Amino acid sequence: MGCVFCDIVNNKIKSEKIYEDEDVLAFKDVEPQAPVHFLVIPKKHIKSLNEVKEEDFKLIGKIFSAIQKIIKDLNIKKGFRVINNCGEDGGQTVEHIHFHILAKRKMSWPPG
Repeated sequence: MGCVFCDIVNNKIKSEKIYEDEDVLAFKDVEPQAPVHFLVIPKKHIKSLNEVKEEDFKLIGKIFSAIQKIIKDLNIKKGFRVINNCGEDGGQTVEHIHFHILAKRKMSWPPG
């Protein structure tokens, strides 16, 4: 079975992209849980946070750099949440590491 996020990276599935560079892609979530809700993924297929190797550390850093840039570009000043679901019990439904960014609403804790 293929990877839906790899298909998005390869333009086989359309997405509403908000950021892209050679290594990182960000696009709006199709089922937003906040007024601003987007995903940030590496273009390289990495199954989950548990699969990140030392050679991927720079790439993970680039993801967080992209998040900072997008937040600044979207003029989000009151805060935001970054979520990574890892594994079945962690709520991961797509086996490609990804980070949910939610903003423009007050967050609660625990998230649920």
